[in-house]
Amino acid sequence: MIVIGAGPAGENVAGRVVRGGLTCAVVETHLAGGECSYYACIPSKALLRPMELAAEVGRVPGLRPAGPADVEAVLKRRDEAVSDYDDHGQVGWIEDLPARFVRGRGRLAGPRLVEVTGPGGGRTRLRARHAVVLATGSVPVVPPIPGLAEARPWGSRDATEVRRVPERLAVLGGGVVACEMAQALHFLGARETTMLVRGSGLLPRMEPFAGEMLAGSMRERGIDVRLGTQVAEVRRDGAVTLRLDDGSTLEADELLVATGRRPATDDLGLEENRLEVDDSLLVRGSDWLYAVGDVNGRNLLTHMGKYQARICGDAIVARARGESPKALATADGRGAPQVVFTDPQVCAVGLTEEAARAKGFTVRAVEYDLGRVSGAYLLGEGYAGRAKAVVDERRRVLLGVTFAGPGVAELLHAATVAVTAETSLDTLWHAVPAFPSVSEIWLRLLEEYGL
Repeated sequence: MIVIGAGPAGENVAGRVVRGGLTCAVVETHLAGGECSYYACIPSKALLRPMELAAEVGRVPGLRPAGPADVEAVLKRRDEAVSDYDDHGQVGWIEDLPARFVRGRGRLAGPRLVEVTGPGGGRTRLRARHAVVLATGSVPVVPPIPGLAEARPWGSRDATEVRRVPERLAVLGGGVVACEMAQALHFLGARETTMLVRGSGLLPRMEPFAGEMLAGSMRERGIDVRLGTQVAEVRRDGAVTLRLDDGSTLEADELLVATGRRPATDDLGLEENRLEVDDSLLVRGSDWLYAVGDVNGRNLLTHMGKYQARICGDAIVARARGESPKALATADGRGAPQVVFTDPQVCAVGLTEEAARAKGFTVRAVEYDLGRVSGAYLLGEGYAGRAKAVVDERRRVLLGVTFAGPGVAELLHAATVAVTAETSLDTLWHAVPAFPSVSEIWLRLLEEYGL
């Protein structure tokens, strides 16, 4: 089989089918390892970690950060984390599966047929016996604001591979990338950081309290968070000037646009650029074409793309053997976890209260102040956080859980297990959390519910 795209999803498909006994070719036009490895998940967390650690130290009486961040050292660590943008190791991993790695732009040229245009312009045709998998990821969306494209704004790649931190930074957007990079770059030297958010809050797909807590933390650090603000026009003449919808202007050295992403389906030889897949990740209307990760639009998270890839690889192997797939991708809607690595961290799995009610569930929601948990208090003075659980009253199972607070990402997998397994609250009550850990939040939430 053939995979177009060597990001985390594409690599996982290849690994899975080779393990199942098939041969595989992997086509990649840029860097093996994909967006996450070089321009997203990995470098952004390398940039965020010093800020997180400094904040943690600052909350413990008797300790204080040694001083401002050594930006050069932080950027050097970031470069090490992305292997200095060299994919030799990732290519080696693919070839050791073993699979064939082909450098170039892959395009469908017929059923099970892929044409690859190499770096020098030469063309090679590859034919799959069983399947072709599209794993080409997603690309940033640039809103149609007059002058924006011409102003050469930063995208997420520019932010994570930054070489010189701008003194004045404007950030357009209020989602995950906007929040993470605004905090990271502000900590590293963007003293005048302004977030321009069209909506009424940050992180609009999560519980409202999470965005409110994060906005408060950002403002305390000196980040100017402007909600309900739209940009009417942008121009660049050395600096970037933004005219806002209220008639005022804002000047910045750089403008980061982080307003979302769309599936990267351009120039793949598709009849339609929108891909609809079933739960084995087979493109509807086809018996040989699959799509995994961001490109299918189901769930634009790296770990969910890898999950889809495992399902897809196993499905291809099963069908090659004349069998039906044994597992289907069901976690995209019910149990997809997400972490925002800001300070405070925000993480969630499953449905928000609003989404659960919209789906027709009979819902009861319970919340608890994380700062009142003994383990959280011990982590630092002034620890502030909150937890919320959304319960399906009819079945007495969790539909969704959200945490906001320092270090809460490590609480999330327990919630993911509970939501995905649909474990009853009565059973969860017997899962005793260790004292004095922050995990005691589970006991407090269940007590708030009445158990």
